[in-house]
Amino acid sequence: MPKILIIDRDRENQDKILLLLASENHEVLIAENAWLGLQIAAQKLPDLIICRVNLPETDGYSILTALQAEETTAQISFILIGEIDNRQAIRQGMDLGADDFLVTPISEAEILASVTTRLRKKQAIQDYYSTAISQAQITLNTLLNYDCITELPNQKLLSDRLYKILNSTTQTYTFISLICIGLDRFSRINSNMGYNFGDVLLKKVAERLQTCLGSGDLISRLSMDRFALGIVSLTEKNDLANLAKLVLGIISQPFLIEGYEIFITASIGMAMYPDDANSINQLIQQADTALYHAKLFGGNNYQFYHPDMKIISCNPSALEADLKQALERQELEVYYHPQIELSTGKIIGSEALVRWHHPQEGSISPATFVPIAEANGSIVQIGEWVLRKACLETKALQERGFADLQVSVNISGYQFNQPDLAQNIQNILIETGFNPQSLELELTESIVIHNLKTATVIFQDLKALGIQVAIDDFGTGYSSLGYLQQLPFDKLKIDRSFVQNIHQHEKTATIAKSIIQMAHNLNLKVVCEGIETLEQEKFILENKCDFMQGYILSGPLAIQDWENFLLERRDK
Repeated sequence: MPKILIIDRDRENQDKILLLLASENHEVLIAENAWLGLQIAAQKLPDLIICRVNLPETDGYSILTALQAEETTAQISFILIGEIDNRQAIRQGMDLGADDFLVTPISEAEILASVTTRLRKKQAIQDYYSTAISQAQITLNTLLNYDCITELPNQKLLSDRLYKILNSTTQTYTFISLICIGLDRFSRINSNMGYNFGDVLLKKVAERLQTCLGSGDLISRLSMDRFALGIVSLTEKNDLANLAKLVLGIISQPFLIEGYEIFITASIGMAMYPDDANSINQLIQQADTALYHAKLFGGNNYQFYHPDMKIISCNPSALEADLKQALERQELEVYYHPQIELSTGKIIGSEALVRWHHPQEGSISPATFVPIAEANGSIVQIGEWVLRKACLETKALQERGFADLQVSVNISGYQFNQPDLAQNIQNILIETGFNPQSLELELTESIVIHNLKTATVIFQDLKALGIQVAIDDFGTGYSSLGYLQQLPFDKLKIDRSFVQNIHQHEKTATIAKSIIQMAHNLNLKVVCEGIETLEQEKFILENKCDFMQGYILSGPLAIQDWENFLLERRDK
């Protein structure tokens, strides 16, 4: 039922319009003055407002101006009613954003016609956006689950399907093997023959690999030159070895592409569940480790995983013990990854990133130590330390001449689930004296999607403090686009995977365009991260992305380097 707000001091006019609209099954709200009208509009968000021009304390123009100034009420349809009969006054109302201006005396038919037109137009716009979002949902889900070149399932879908196999109630598979296949020196083909040529080769490899599958087996493209086979049809190690030899054989056969005979080889790593892993993710990791060792032997061979295989020198158990003392030993450091406003070329702030300088192992990637911190619970303490440090160091830069500088800090799922998250953040802001309006918190969509009701409350608490909130790595999680309209966040950060190949793959470019347009339709600012080339920068400029972050501008910088970077940009 459409909701209509009437702002009019005259009871007789109120009753007349109320009865007329109620007879058309419209829900009618009444406000006798401007202050009450603005309050009801903000709280109830009606579909349409009918407002008298002349009111005791103000006029309809002022009410319309106030509504247009707020994002939540600016889209409400607005009809002015008045005794004014000069074109200038009517033009003033229309220029301020009114959808119609009805001059009294006015008939019931005129009122109904105007209301019907406004509601029909509003419904058409809503239908358009609903269809656009639904189409974007389908497109995004396809991109999230399938490789855009080979159209094979990607790693996410492979993991989901293997997990379902393990937990199937109709079929019981107690033995699953993962065969990870890497094309040897594939990057040379891209470099020498071009990416389009390389894409054709990937498609042909995918076609040959599919001929090796048995009943119930799965196939996936994991990354640029890596494929995977999920094998449930074989249970003996000798049979798997024979399958690996078959794969090596069919890939070594020449490929005829554009008149060229192309010869390539592959390396294969294999792991078995439950012998080598106790989860699907670990199974993929162990097979990938075996693949790494197959490449160490020169390629064109296969290796089964065994526990002595290692990629990194450091022991995870030792790392966990060291990590607990890293804060006390001052081994952690905050780096700052610059962000630029594309319309002005101005540096607006940075994303704060944590780095660990281990006394023996050297610089350890967050990809290695963050999972350890999450597992032992120290991620909450580390996250609070990063937030406090980022606030202190950014405030110092603001006081040294960069008053508008902002900083964006990542919030982990463990932090987000803390019952006193907003209070802890507020305490840090008070302690550091940092302006909350200069702070942005980044959360991945997978963090908030599990419990939208709780997430909504937390977001409202954060927004009440004046903090901006951004959804990070958009497109890599669940992509349930409904939450975009439910949660009060400010920015959407497009994951680097959507922009890395936009100048090479039309589908990827189309998706990136759709995300930017959809975000703008929802009044969200858009940040593109991972920008590394001029082609990528040109693409996001042409498609009106708001902000950019990436190595084309700079890599993450230690605090002194970050200050020097700002000084150099300012002096140019």
